[in-house]
Amino acid sequence: MKTMKSKIAVALMAAGLSLSAAAADITVAYDADPVSLDPHEQLSGGTLQMSHMVFDPLVRFTQEMKFEPRLAESWERVDNETMRFNLRKGVKFHSGNELTAEDVVWTFNRLKSSPDFKGIFGPLVSLTKVDDYTVEVKTDGTYPLIENVATYIFPMDSKFYTGKTEDGKDKAELVKHGNSFASTNVSGTGPFVITSREQGVKVEFERFADYWDKDAGNVDKITLVPIKEDATRVAALLSGDVDMIAPVSPNDYKRIKSADSVDLYTMPGTRVITFQMNQNSNPALKDVRVRQAITYAINNEGIVKKIMKGAATAAAQQSPVGYAGYNEDLKPRYDLKKAKQLMKEAGYEDGFTLTMMAPNNRYVNDDKIAQASAAMLSKIGIKVDLKTMPKAQYWPEFDKCAADMLMIGWHPDTEDSGNFTEFLAMTRNAETGKGQYNCGYYSNAEVDKLVEASNTETDLVKRGEMLKQVEATLYDEAAFVPLHWQDPSWAAKSNVDIQPIINGMNFPYFGDLVVK
Repeated sequence: MKTMKSKIAVALMAAGLSLSAAAADITVAYDADPVSLDPHEQLSGGTLQMSHMVFDPLVRFTQEMKFEPRLAESWERVDNETMRFNLRKGVKFHSGNELTAEDVVWTFNRLKSSPDFKGIFGPLVSLTKVDDYTVEVKTDGTYPLIENVATYIFPMDSKFYTGKTEDGKDKAELVKHGNSFASTNVSGTGPFVITSREQGVKVEFERFADYWDKDAGNVDKITLVPIKEDATRVAALLSGDVDMIAPVSPNDYKRIKSADSVDLYTMPGTRVITFQMNQNSNPALKDVRVRQAITYAINNEGIVKKIMKGAATAAAQQSPVGYAGYNEDLKPRYDLKKAKQLMKEAGYEDGFTLTMMAPNNRYVNDDKIAQASAAMLSKIGIKVDLKTMPKAQYWPEFDKCAADMLMIGWHPDTEDSGNFTEFLAMTRNAETGKGQYNCGYYSNAEVDKLVEASNTETDLVKRGEMLKQVEATLYDEAAFVPLHWQDPSWAAKSNVDIQPIINGMNFPYFGDLVVK
């Protein structure tokens, strides 16, 4: 316990925090902090959490996955290819500038240039100003998911981000994993202003006095502190040193439930955890039989039971139950005998060596899952050279597809089955952004065609059948290794009422948080 307490003390002292806080001044311990303050640099949970705190979207999802007005107070379809959004009036940016249609247009054009986001925005051809408080979105043919995509439009302060820095750089420049004006300076319309940030140590937020939503929560200050170790986060909460933690390891559920004055919250998960098999870096992975052997060799139901302690659902596909593409015919397929047979048929009876890479602080038990998978592959003769690393180091390496097998989790940005495939399994295309996170380099023209067709199909039954066929093809060709859908989890002191602000997307709406 002394060692655990010292870890907590070190983390909090590094963040400059005392062991107590006022009711409306809370500290939240996360597994990792956002890698950048630029909302368009990386499509990730950390970035989206930050965006909901310091920016505001046009539209957002409720806990029930309904659309809720935010900076757009209303919207309507003009025709099959046009939707009009009516903006709130009197909304201020942190700089003092007023939000207008110009800012939304500017933001949309920047999103279309982002390597991470342009895939989502591909079907949206243009966003134009009608008047100072009205914009129109045009799509390439009929597109059923305009509102879904609008949840990713967080208007940026175009005046604040326009111009040159002291060293002559464009303030609007979007730099992936680099230093830019937008990655270190923020002016949003959100409930909080960032007052200080020390990468890897803490981020401090204070309530924005001119925030447009006067019915929002009562928290005046939030400090995010990254604490990588699961047990240390829990100990920090139980000792009262922090007010909320996320995520909670399944190993710690009982500890939380049995403790006084703290509460555990979980929700059914829709984030799929997978391994990609890089056909460009290891020739053996080009053989469908080898990829199938790997999926047969990894006992994902065993991983859910033993490592995740039941706080996940074993997957055989990307789409969870309830999504349009969920294919009830696809089941997890652990079969060691079948895996060995496939390796023999492919000419790899004696196995081979491959490299594997995984983060160690991004997904629940990510490093343990990778270690278990590597041990399972050894049973079919595959020797794994495994490297795990913190999220901040992992994503730059992932972007280079720097291993033969790479772990990635994905929560669909549009809450739709097609989004999984658009980013993870469509043929890589730097121009359109499709396949942006497809480090397996899997490519199937029929899959590409089906997903593109689904994006213009308004008959939901037909659309669902298209996406189910996509999942069946990916399953048959072992395009990736499905592991499980991870349950999001949080814990907080009982006076910190997080139940109304958490959601299946796993970015709590802290602006609405009420501390009793």
